[in-house]
Amino acid sequence: MCSRRHGGGRVRTTTPAENRYIVLSAKRNRRTTAQQVANQFLAASGKQISRKIVARRLRGGGLYARRPVVCVTLTREHRTARFQWCREYHNWTEQDWTFVLFSDESRFSLSLDCRRQLIWRESGTAYRPENIQEKDRYPTCSITVWAGIMINDRTRLHVVANGTMTGQRYIDEVLLPHVRLFRGALGDKFVFMDDNATCHRTLAVQDCLDSEDIQRLV
Repeated sequence: MCSRRHGGGRVRTTTPAENRYIVLSAKRNRRTTAQQVANQFLAASGKQISRKIVARRLRGGGLYARRPVVCVTLTREHRTARFQWCREYHNWTEQDWTFVLFSDESRFSLSLDCRRQLIWRESGTAYRPENIQEKDRYPTCSITVWAGIMINDRTRLHVVANGTMTGQRYIDEVLLPHVRLFRGALGDKFVFMDDNATCHRTLAVQDCLDSEDIQRLV
């Protein structure tokens, strides 16, 4: 028979109350660094702690260092328009949304100069061959892909090759061969939604939607 006796162990530098203060300090200012939190803790309690201790306490409180999500600043007009949109459609049921086709296009780079990819490397080894990423001098190798989705269905992917999307290409390559098929299958309840890209808001595109009796969601 044996049992584990509770050992003394190393005494923690901070108390539970001080740990909560560290977490609250980071939550009040999400952009503050661990060293700045340590300086604030020193000014408040007179106790000096290291940056690593602050990082461990923040991880213990569920806070991790991550890149912030980048978004576009909304003006007063943007917020007003979005609020009106929500009030107009807040009574729609799931059955109503099954007739809406959401669409968008994205550009994908075929080059090797994408700056989104991160690597792990040792300090002072930035210029080693295994840590270098090639870059095209004229990065023009990219394609645009369009697609639409619904609650219970989706369109086929369409690759916009050899050039950019224009209003006429939007009609010839997207609206007529793809969107018109969904309009014919779903009937008068069909609703089409795209974004406010310039090529989507030309007079020719609007005339095409009107001629095909396709309702567009703002």
